[in-house]
Amino acid sequence: MKKLILSLTILFATATSFAGEVETVGVKGMVCSFCAQGITKKFKEQPEVANVDVSLENKFVKLTYKDGQKMTHEKIQTLLKEAGYEASFNK
Repeated sequence: MKKLILSLTILFATATSFAGEVETVGVKGMVCSFCAQGITKKFKEQPEVANVDVSLENKFVKLTYKDGQKMTHEKIQTLLKEAGYEASFNK
């Protein structure tokens, strides 16, 4: 039993140490599910991004970065602008 608890503790500590930074960015102009899918695809293609969550209802994208990595606001703005949207960093 002690080995199981120790193993779970190590596993949990390891999993949390690899969690990357999370950034939420507002997206102006996103109005439909196709918009959300396109934005998700665009950000998932980026090497710094581990996970993308898009809220169509609240008009934001939540980016989870890989450990030790992050995108600049300029890069995020450029990616959204190329897709036809505008970034807002006030969220």
